[in-house]
Amino acid sequence: MNESTPARRRRALNPRQSDLLAAVRQAGTLRIEDLAQRFGVTLQTVRRDVRQLEQMGLLARYHGGVRTPVSTVENLAYTQRQTLNAQAKAAIAQAVARDVPAGCSLILNIGTTTEAVARALLQHRSLRVITNNLNVAAILSDNPDCEVIITGGVVRPRDRGIVGEASLDFLRQFRVDIALIGISGIETDGTLRDYDVREVRAARTIIEHARQVWLCADASKFGRPAMVEVGHIAELTRVYTDRAPPAPFDAMLRDADVACVVANPAG
Repeated sequence: MNESTPARRRRALNPRQSDLLAAVRQAGTLRIEDLAQRFGVTLQTVRRDVRQLEQMGLLARYHGGVRTPVSTVENLAYTQRQTLNAQAKAAIAQAVARDVPAGCSLILNIGTTTEAVARALLQHRSLRVITNNLNVAAILSDNPDCEVIITGGVVRPRDRGIVGEASLDFLRQFRVDIALIGISGIETDGTLRDYDVREVRAARTIIEHARQVWLCADASKFGRPAMVEVGHIAELTRVYTDRAPPAPFDAMLRDADVACVVANPAG
């Protein structure tokens, strides 16, 4: 009987590679430096292991790190995204909060990163926040000096995002100072991408009805594929991330005059 391809792949791995694969699958994403420290080997050894695992289709690399392979048609489960890169998201959120002035109007869209931003805004004063994310609304409702406005529409049970035509019609009534948006991936051609067409239509509407657009995206989003186009990196005002964007994104941001704020997860 012929062995299946996955069985042949598992047989080809040495114990360290098997442990490395298990660690990444558990965490979702890990930095190359962290893997080298964890397994007591050189960066070159980790890169060699990762390259072999990538060739087998078991892992995917991004600038400075490695992650489990992603689908272009289906996002990770919401509960998994909540814990994925949580430290980076918290650092990004704090950097955003430092730059959000008191007394401004905001739109926050669907996503775990924008939920982290909402938590970082709990001490802000005189904000007016519009959102199609019930989690964001619940978080910011604890700030007595913040007016929270939620869109109408259909609530998705998996993440409490609000989608549909009613949501779009509601968003079109406003023009806010700043849109704070998350995204699932940024392709190497600079397109901003996500998975759900309804969510993308809401994000597109938000971009079109904001004076400034601030993208909040941890480093794993650079080069990550997804099926539906939201817009282009050149439409942004600022990008908040946890590591300096790799090529070609660094040049794209400079050419489009998009400010890039790099938050340090270590503080």
